[in-house]
Amino acid sequence: MTTPVVSELIELLSLERLEDNLFRGQSRDIGTKYVFGGQVLGQALSAAQATLSTPRTAHSLHAYFLRAGDTEHPIVYDVDRTRDGGSFSVRRVTAIQHGQPIFVFAASFQDEETGAEHQLSMPEVPKPGDIEPAHAVPPEVLAKLSTKVQRWLSRMGPFEFRRVLPPHESMRDELNPPKRPPFQQVWFKLSEKVGDAPELHRALLAYASDFQLLGTATFPHGISYYQPNVQMASLDHALWFHRPFRADDWLLYSIDSPSAQGSRGLARGSIYDQAGRLVASTAQEGLIRVVGDEKTAAQVPSRQ
Repeated sequence: MTTPVVSELIELLSLERLEDNLFRGQSRDIGTKYVFGGQVLGQALSAAQATLSTPRTAHSLHAYFLRAGDTEHPIVYDVDRTRDGGSFSVRRVTAIQHGQPIFVFAASFQDEETGAEHQLSMPEVPKPGDIEPAHAVPPEVLAKLSTKVQRWLSRMGPFEFRRVLPPHESMRDELNPPKRPPFQQVWFKLSEKVGDAPELHRALLAYASDFQLLGTATFPHGISYYQPNVQMASLDHALWFHRPFRADDWLLYSIDSPSAQGSRGLARGSIYDQAGRLVASTAQEGLIRVVGDEKTAAQVPSRQ
């Protein structure tokens, strides 16, 4: 029996089929100003997977965020069955809301094959059981934030995160962050066990992969998504699946940001299981802009 918050996420990723290649997904307000980017990623992958006639495995996806999503309305996913070859299939998905495309996506799927293998080693970090769960944000800190951000920070989401923190770092630092190098490691997992379907776990990982990523590019600049004069929005997202995994087991998200320029930041992530296997890789570029006041910042869609 799953808890309501996990059941809601699984339902969110289980789309209504309107036609052979047309799907509808609901939206959820989780405290972000607009639809959370991970929601659209997970739903688009679910739509693409549902059009496969053979059990091929997603190995890569590439997406662009075009417009902010409205949390009050459903999203329609139009799937183009671009190619079904001897070993690979390609699907292109357009997410539509209020008659306009808000997101475009391409994913490639492959038959299971064996071949040469190598991977970079997992960083040496404490195990998740040796890291204390995140503490609640102090009430006096929450009181200084907008209602949306308060709900974001106060909610018990479907995923549990345990950040490998530098000494003396805390949530207070997240709200008024010091300048620090652009990398971090975060353990995460779905908060309870779910079914064994690999397609579900890939959609869950697509959803979770949008957490933590772009924020890493702000570290050298001493700014934060939570500050009212900071605009942040995902521009694109790429995800590669390398090896089987479970989203309800602990996974390590090792993230770095090699560059920020032109009001854009680039972040890259490697996702490992507890055995040290590299199961997925990510990359994302996003808008990072500091403006003069909160009112101006509110005019640009923000996603963490």
